[in-house]
Amino acid sequence: MSKFLSVTLLGMALFLGGTNHNTVTFAGTCASNCGRSSIEFTPGQHVRVEVFNATPRIIKVEKPYGVGQISVRARQQIRLEQGDGTEPNISVVFWDDTGRPLKAIVSKPNFGTLRVELRPSWQSPGDRSVYIRDDGRVNIL
Repeated sequence: MSKFLSVTLLGMALFLGGTNHNTVTFAGTCASNCGRSSIEFTPGQHVRVEVFNATPRIIKVEKPYGVGQISVRARQQIRLEQGDGTEPNISVVFWDDTGRPLKAIVSKPNFGTLRVELRPSWQSPGDRSVYIRDDGRVNIL
């Protein structure tokens, strides 16, 4: 019995002691473990923004300095055009009148379209806007 216990303790000590000072580094390709690439557009490119309401409620959407406040029903999709190309940045502001938080999921279905899917969120305060910067990168704020 004591022989079995000592062998078990020795094995555990070697196993646990060896993992505390592990200096081996495993290299991998980006395909094996890389984050999502950011969505980008060419600066000055004409961009169409599609907003899809995936919530069960009506939400409000507004494009500052452009379209006024728009009510978007549940499961409805709207399309916002950029304008005449002199507009350097594009931003879309959205909110739920009941104050519930929203989560914005962005995607780029084709070369000139930014799709924003708005879903319910449990994390407060949630997302409030999507902004295309001067350099073409997309930020969720």
